[in-house]
Amino acid sequence: MINNRSLLIVGGLAAIAWLASNSLYVVDATERAVKLRFGEIIEEDIQPGLHAKVPITQTIRKFDTRVLTLDTQASRYLTLEQKAVVVDSYVQWQVINPTRYYEATAGDELQAVRLIEPRVDESLRNEFGRLNLQQIISERRDDLMSGPTQELNRLMREELGVAIRDIRVKRIDLPEDVSSAVYDRMRSEREREAREWRAQGQEESERIQANADRRRQVLLAQASERSETLRGEGDAEAASIYAQAYGQNEEFYTFWRSMEAYRQSFGGENDLLVLDPSSDFFQFLKQPLGRE
Repeated sequence: MINNRSLLIVGGLAAIAWLASNSLYVVDATERAVKLRFGEIIEEDIQPGLHAKVPITQTIRKFDTRVLTLDTQASRYLTLEQKAVVVDSYVQWQVINPTRYYEATAGDELQAVRLIEPRVDESLRNEFGRLNLQQIISERRDDLMSGPTQELNRLMREELGVAIRDIRVKRIDLPEDVSSAVYDRMRSEREREAREWRAQGQEESERIQANADRRRQVLLAQASERSETLRGEGDAEAASIYAQAYGQNEEFYTFWRSMEAYRQSFGGENDLLVLDPSSDFFQFLKQPLGRE
């Protein structure tokens, strides 16, 4: 009797434990879930936390909503001028609509990858096909991928219930036959720019030199004009002083001028003058007062 009762208690506890384990479930903070009844969705986008369900008839499908990375294979694309480039890229995507994601992929991540990858390839092929090689090389990669990212994000939200967070290009390689042509074109372009800069520098140098020469001529002319003016004023002042001195003592002024003439005429050792002794030039040598 006691054994039967114990068995019943144990069986009841086991049934309660089984019922609890199959009626309660936890959705992690990094997950979202949908509730199914015989494969049909009856509750969408279940948030993180503890939830209940009806055992056997209802099942729960959980999906990782963290940002996932799809590393695509390097692909060969043609540019606008039909030049080939080899592009290696990766895609970051995230489940945002569990219901749509389950309906499109049955919750299979590999199936989602198989659906996303060709869409990425098509989007990149279209993007590189509208650009020429020079634009691809010169543009920043983030700016280059902004258009495909936005377009693919809108499309994947509708079709798969996932968001395309980013498409990044890891590297862009050129086939060897294209590389030589690109490098030659880049070299020619840089040489052309260098010639333009040199020409502009030479033009600026000549302009500065011409301005400097013009200012030099103006300054020299102004200085010459000023010096002539000062010289003329000095000569006039000297002549005025001489005239005043001569007017005050004509005989002394004549004597002083004669002395100056003697000093300048006989300043050297070999100076020689041939003059008539009775000339006025010697009047102060014959008579100190200059009178007969």
